[in-house]
Amino acid sequence: MGLWSFVKDSGKKLFGAAEASEMPQEDVLLKEVADLGLDAEGLDITIEGDTVKVSGDAVSAEMKEKVILAVGNVDGVAAVEAEATEAVFHTVEKGDNLWKIAEKTMGNGAKYTEIFEANKPMLKDPDLIYPGQVLRIPQA
Repeated sequence: MGLWSFVKDSGKKLFGAAEASEMPQEDVLLKEVADLGLDAEGLDITIEGDTVKVSGDAVSAEMKEKVILAVGNVDGVAAVEAEATEAVFHTVEKGDNLWKIAEKTMGNGAKYTEIFEANKPMLKDPDLIYPGQVLRIPQA
């Protein structure tokens, strides 16, 4: 099992959590995944405390990684536990932009478009990222 940490109070606020930084229910997380157009078929999403557990086999490794990010980048979620994946994730820091992240993680800032594409549909604009957000870094 892999465990990925997220910044508990900096994620997307979803309708269904009673107050800020409260963990949303499983059905609310599943709705968020569906609203993003991600295919969670074959995956079970459960909650234990402030940790989301993602288990099962997704349609692809990429889809599983995107589901991990979709549920992890939600206000109230501190961690996501899932079966091992080859995913490389990066937590956005203050002052980061996709160019800087691409330089740091891929050795070439011009590859920022690859990071943007790897994080669709969670990212809708390459200029709209925030500190604490976790992004998927594509591997060659």
